[in-house]
Amino acid sequence: MNGNREYKRFFFILVLVLIFYYINQLLNIIYYPTEIKIIKGENKYIDVSFPFSLTVVEDNDSIVQSTYNESKFKGLRKNYKVDGIQTGEAQFQLRLLGIIPIKKFDVNVVERPYLVPGGNALGVKINTKGVLVVAVTDILGYDGKRYNPAKDAGIKAGDTILEINNVKVKDAEHVVDLLNEIKDNNVKILIERNKIHFETEVTPVRSMQDNCYRLGIWVRDRTAGIGTLTFYDKDSKAFGALGHGITDMDTGNLLNIEYGKITNAKIANIEQGKRGSPGEIKGIFYETEKVLGQITKNSPYGIFGVIGDEFIQSNKRKPIPIGFKEEVKEGKAYILTTINDDKIEKFEIEILKVQPQQFPSQKSMTIRITDEDLLQKTGGIVQGMSGSPIIQNGKLIGAVTHVFVNDPTKGYGIYIEWMLEQLTPKYQTENKLANSTY
Repeated sequence: MNGNREYKRFFFILVLVLIFYYINQLLNIIYYPTEIKIIKGENKYIDVSFPFSLTVVEDNDSIVQSTYNESKFKGLRKNYKVDGIQTGEAQFQLRLLGIIPIKKFDVNVVERPYLVPGGNALGVKINTKGVLVVAVTDILGYDGKRYNPAKDAGIKAGDTILEINNVKVKDAEHVVDLLNEIKDNNVKILIERNKIHFETEVTPVRSMQDNCYRLGIWVRDRTAGIGTLTFYDKDSKAFGALGHGITDMDTGNLLNIEYGKITNAKIANIEQGKRGSPGEIKGIFYETEKVLGQITKNSPYGIFGVIGDEFIQSNKRKPIPIGFKEEVKEGKAYILTTINDDKIEKFEIEILKVQPQQFPSQKSMTIRITDEDLLQKTGGIVQGMSGSPIIQNGKLIGAVTHVFVNDPTKGYGIYIEWMLEQLTPKYQTENKLANSTY
């Protein structure tokens, strides 16, 4: 009787273990990437546990070859080798017992891009499309009463004013000129809010303070700062920098740019990062500095545009292959950045954690500065280093984006893939370097 109980107990525990194991496998399948990249001429191994199997359901012109690798069979786990034969897309399916479809995912065979890594300190200047409303305030009217015409018209901080009475707004001074031409007549305002356009009407109020007609808003039309070049492509002349977007300091909104430029920047001094207080690279760039490139896009994952021929010809760095997100590993790597004059230097880091992301994010990996020279000079990651390229095993894998406020030796990096996704053909071919300065 006792033996029978022991047998039932053992069998029950075995069933629980198997249930737990396959629930874990199902969760892995649910969170398995919906897209896998394979470099043409290379291969990738995919592990699948029994009772699941891997099947090719669509493969045009033999884009991939999938073979079951018996030498790597371990227990209930099967190992499939997928070879990238030519560029294109194939569709695979995970099936239960080889019959019931569980999940589909795409395998893209691609050429490995080669990019020139940056590390250059940049002066970044952008002008917004229209003007950005950073605050709404009262106006003391000429009659001694307080008015808030912008608030009454539904205008909010974070809105972008694109047009006034069908006239495209150029900058903050242009707003003042237009309002003083219109005076106290009703005015039509075209607003952009969260990428949606709408119109509102408002009547300007004559201010007692300066005898000018106003709406009761504070606006911003440009910004400037220091950042780091991440990469450029010698063929398309496309560049990427910063690894994160440029946002307004008051509203936190991503700035909607009309045009912008990058120039050389000279490092003036460095404020070391300390616990609770991020440091900063303080640089100088002048309006008369030669324009290195034109900014055409400000996205959450960096600024992008077209680099000039003169910069490309003067730069001696050679293109290196990129590393896809699946190739990024925890362990040693290094960054390229400028902390002294205009000299690009190499500094060692450690990748502490790699995030298995399916969608773009600025925080793809957690990194730590391990280079003693950099720690001594900056205390770790400081403002102005955003965009510094991260290189591992000879491949450009990402860029520095953020610093931990409570530990400046640590921060985040973005996968280079997420930055490259921002480079549509439009930005690669249609834009030319502006010759004029702004």
